[in-house]
Amino acid sequence: MGCVSTAVAQHERQVLGIIPLAFTVNNLVGETCGKEIKVATMHERLLTMMELSDAFIALLGGFGTLEELFQMISWAQLNIHNKPISMLNINGFFNSLLSFVDHAVEQKFITQRARKILISATTADELVDKLQAFRFEPDPALSKLKWSPLSSQKEKLDLTLRL
Repeated sequence: MGCVSTAVAQHERQVLGIIPLAFTVNNLVGETCGKEIKVATMHERLLTMMELSDAFIALLGGFGTLEELFQMISWAQLNIHNKPISMLNINGFFNSLLSFVDHAVEQKFITQRARKILISATTADELVDKLQAFRFEPDPALSKLKWSPLSSQKEKLDLTLRL
């Protein structure tokens, strides 16, 4: 993340870092460039990213990258957002993962419609073209779901003892 944000800043483009407070202890993430938003949790980080982003691009990475990628895909599938989600498949890094996803489609664990949520490309230019051409196709059944900030809050329980 640091290399990408530094390169973006050097080309005088906007950089926004959304960083959990735990990562700021002992300067774990290093010096940031651009604007920084500190959040309490990883979940709040993902939510903030979803709210502020126009699209999502996964670069080479490990479990954290995969977790965030699949979280955004799940939220798109559930019609929580309709933003394009992609991976830049440099030197075939994601080939095995894409094969697995296609296998899950063949086995009917992922629908063809849901598979279209994930965009991949081997070059940045190709990826930008695909992101610009992306048109979200919600699942008709799931498009009826209504999400709001209040829907995730639990109602207050009535714990009154009645005899």
